Amino acid sequence: MIRLENVSKRLGKFQLENLTFEIPEGYICGLVGLNGAGKTTLLHLILGLYYPQEGRVEIDGSLYENTEKEIHDEIGTVLTEELFDPGLTLMENAEEYGRYYSRFSRVKMEEYLSRFGLQPKQRFGRLSKGQKLKAQFAFALSHDPKLLILDEPTANFDPQFREQFLEVLTEFMEDGKRSVILATHLTEDLDRLADYLIYLENGKQIFAGDIESFREGYRIVSGESYKIRLLPPDRILHLEEKPYGAKALVKHGRQNHYDKELQINYPTIEEFMYFYSKRYGKSH
Repeated sequence: MIRLENVSKRLGKFQLENLTFEIPEGYICGLVGLNGAGKTTLLHLILGLYYPQEGRVEIDGSLYENTEKEIHDEIGTVLTEELFDPGLTLMENAEEYGRYYSRFSRVKMEEYLSRFGLQPKQRFGRLSKGQKLKAQFAFALSHDPKLLILDEPTANFDPQFREQFLEVLTEFMEDGKRSVILATHLTEDLDRLADYLIYLENGKQIFAGDIESFREGYRIVSGESYKIRLLPPDRILHLEEKPYGAKALVKHGRQNHYDKELQINYPTIEEFMYFYSKRYGKSH
């Protein structure tokens, strides 16, 4: 579905460097990283809002340079930017922008607005931030895209709607031919849903691959500090010591062995980000 090959993009002093990965059809991809890591820049490259200075971006085997209109027809977006006209109603906005999509359905838009607790005649500018994102989500679904690109939508949803949002994403993926890229700070959602993970740090690709490879590649090791330190130093990415015990993120392989008194767990995405981002200050 999405393929990046040696992609770099400079924006002032910031640079996204040498990104190479493929997101298969039928996958939910979690895009994570600390603020300023380059997540939004990457999404804009995938959306064709930016062109790379180096490398190539393919969407479903096509390049923006050749088939921009056809590619955009297949993508639904929910971005942090407010794309709708604040003076128009939700349905007026949908009909205005729906003209650019070959499969836009007024009926689907109305169905999703009703499902999300919104009224077609509400003016977009009078909605709360969460309601605006719901309206954009309804529109993104209303034109039957093959790819959904979602930039931090869940941060402004109430807990009840977050569950509904995840339920709708699951429905969207049912036929196995659609894909989702979800950039979010709420990594517990990705622990539940993601098939694929991209982790960026300071414009660099730290990890890009299926979630099983991610989970097999790392472990959280807890216990007495000196027993963790007996592991090969090049495997310990960051060791955090506290009065009641120590915890470390370590590289894991099939031949790795651990002291039987250490506790070994798969890292959550949040734990991985926390420990990996601190590795330069590691205490061993």
